[in-house]
Amino acid sequence: MGPDVRGRADSTPAPHSRGVIVLALLALALGGFAIGSTEFVALGLLPDIARELLPATWARSNSDALAQAGVMVSAYAAGVVVGAPTIAAFGARLPRKALLLGLLVAFVLATVATCVLPGFGLVVAARFVAGLPHGAYFGVATLAATELLGPGARGRAAAFVLAGLTTANVVGVPVITAIGQAAGWRTAYLIVAAAFALTFVAVLVAVPRGPGDPTATVMKELSAFARPQVWFAVALGAIGFGGLFSAYTYIAPITTNVTGLGAGVVPIVLVVFGIGMTIGNIAGGWFVDRGVRRAVLVCFVGVLASLLVLLIGASSPVGLFVGVLLIGVFSAALSPAIQVRLMDVARGSTTIAAASTHSALNIGNSLGAALGAVVIAAGLGYLAPIVVGVGMTALGLVIAGIAFGVEVRAGRTALARPDLAGPDA
Repeated sequence: MGPDVRGRADSTPAPHSRGVIVLALLALALGGFAIGSTEFVALGLLPDIARELLPATWARSNSDALAQAGVMVSAYAAGVVVGAPTIAAFGARLPRKALLLGLLVAFVLATVATCVLPGFGLVVAARFVAGLPHGAYFGVATLAATELLGPGARGRAAAFVLAGLTTANVVGVPVITAIGQAAGWRTAYLIVAAAFALTFVAVLVAVPRGPGDPTATVMKELSAFARPQVWFAVALGAIGFGGLFSAYTYIAPITTNVTGLGAGVVPIVLVVFGIGMTIGNIAGGWFVDRGVRRAVLVCFVGVLASLLVLLIGASSPVGLFVGVLLIGVFSAALSPAIQVRLMDVARGSTTIAAASTHSALNIGNSLGAALGAVVIAAGLGYLAPIVVGVGMTALGLVIAGIAFGVEVRAGRTALARPDLAGPDA
């Protein structure tokens, strides 16, 4: 069955044909594919990157070099954190197609810089710049997809855009990782730059023109951060998703050093993770549209249980693959749940809310990767980042419980005393 092309909430028919909508969604998802490739390809190539860019450290200690190379992952995530709310706030009034095309140009330039710049510091700087348009692209693309599908399909709209990211983990990341292992990690990033260039052409041709938000102002968009529930939602992504990245950033050394498999198996592990993400993304969009709070809680419990499976079973191939598959399923389902939750509580500051979801998730990316590096550098072994991930995910579940409890109590107060209802009631 094709995408839901029903009209908006006012029953007005969708202004575009089914074929136009499908092509536009595919173009937007292609951007997610390229972003997923640029974000995750470093994980499988981390040993190659460390060996070339940090030769002295690598010769002295492989684990120290890997921990230091993990800064590349953190730098990209930091770029997302900075760029998502900033670009969203200043770009909310712009036509969405024009903004998407500008973001794709930035992706191409920064990814090419990653390929050609010499030295570890310059490459890390290029990865930071490459992260700047990430959150804004996903946020604006999700809003564009929602306009095509209708406001009742926000979870499915987010899932369609994120489908490119999950496909990247099934096909793009493993294939590009294998090419990078054979031809060099810089070649891998050159392929990613080509994917962004192809996305630019696809969006230019297939995505209909549409206005931005003419009522948007920087202060209106930023006003979302005056609401406590917005900060709860940001914390859900930052802390809860940090658990995933603490473990997954170091999946290559876990595969080779803990499970005892060869480096050639790493792309297969990435494929399994991508298959899990594809399953979770498909199910998650449907699940979210039927209850955001329930989806958040169920998915958090699922990620926590999956990390425990990986922690206990990583010494065996079966445990490794089952754990990675389950982590992919529940983390992918959690992502649209957090996105729709943040859009709900931001109330009207839609552009910055949609973009800041990815800012929050990449705070988790950066924090998780950094904490994983700390425990590895401390000599605690490659299972230690998974333990950190379990703790962070459990804390995210606690934050979700507190946030929902506060919201329920505020709602009851608003019903009993309308004069006391606050902005988060």
